[in-house]
Amino acid sequence: MEIDRPEVIAEVRAAFERYEAALDANDVAARYGGSENLYGYAEIAAFRAARSPAGLARTLSKTVSSSYGRDHAVASTLFHRASVPGKIGRQTQVWVRFAQGWRVVVAHVSYIDEPKSK
Repeated sequence: MEIDRPEVIAEVRAAFERYEAALDANDVAARYGGSENLYGYAEIAAFRAARSPAGLARTLSKTVSSSYGRDHAVASTLFHRASVPGKIGRQTQVWVRFAQGWRVVVAHVSYIDEPKSK
């Protein structure tokens, strides 16, 4: 198995950026919730339809993608959101290439307190 094929990393990064834009825009057709325990399509769809788009913009840092063969990848990033001061978020996504293109099949988002500066 080839790890971190440059062309696969580029494809996943482009898919990641499209998904990120959907998160910021509250595109209810394209994204999961960020701080909920949602299981199954019905719960996710209901959350997305009811969520306000205010305060969703965020700043990313330390974004890393790794690919495993041609059709599997993981993307991980840290993020800050002005609407959640004093916290830093961590997002991890598992991506799989289907006939329709790259899709997130597993995702986890969590917040922790911002580390204190030394």
